Amino acid sequence: MTHNLLGPEPTLLPEHTDAQAALDSGTDPTAVAAEHPDYSEAWAALAERALAGGETVAAYAYARTGYHRGLDQLRRAGWKGFGPVPWAHRPNQGFLRALAVLGTAAGQIGETEEYERCKTFLADSDPAAAEATGLK
Repeated sequence: MTHNLLGPEPTLLPEHTDAQAALDSGTDPTAVAAEHPDYSEAWAALAERALAGGETVAAYAYARTGYHRGLDQLRRAGWKGFGPVPWAHRPNQGFLRALAVLGTAAGQIGETEEYERCKTFLADSDPAAAEATGLK
């Protein structure tokens, strides 16, 4: 990833080693979210599963939760509301995946402004995130 020397430094969220290990070992994301409610990746996994199952409103709700938990962590990490949030940093992926599902679900329920906002936010965070999640 190239970095604009005049822009803000990329924001890297902290590791959630226990929660990540639980998800990676196949623990249901519902259990991971219940034990680690601030872990965006668990909420993103729930949102993606709901979306794949045709449960758009549930996906929207799960994604919004993961998105807001991620925003809280981004702010604590020094993010000022703009600047790169690199996809390559695994702890950022939960937030970015939640943002993508939020946008997709918003589009499916006719919330066009939210869809466009999420799409732009994702691409501005890292074009690789838009590519990886398909929200571009």
